[in-house]
Amino acid sequence: MERRHVSSGTEREPRAGYSRAVRVGPHVHVSGTTETNDDGEIVGEGDAYEQTKQALQSVGIEATAVVDEET
Repeated sequence: MERRHVSSGTEREPRAGYSRAVRVGPHVHVSGTTETNDDGEIVGEGDAYEQTKQALQSVGIEATAVVDEET
């Protein structure tokens, strides 16, 4: 199975040996990413869905590519 690493380009990633997200087959694993926007502000405080959308967006993944918003 193909494994793809997604980096945001921070200095910490190669030094610490992690990626913001790793895709293996149809699965995407996200770590080291929070619900903050580019200005460091919290997005969707108290709303897990909005926080998840922001974390995915931070690594370049649109939530609609992962979940069906209609369900």
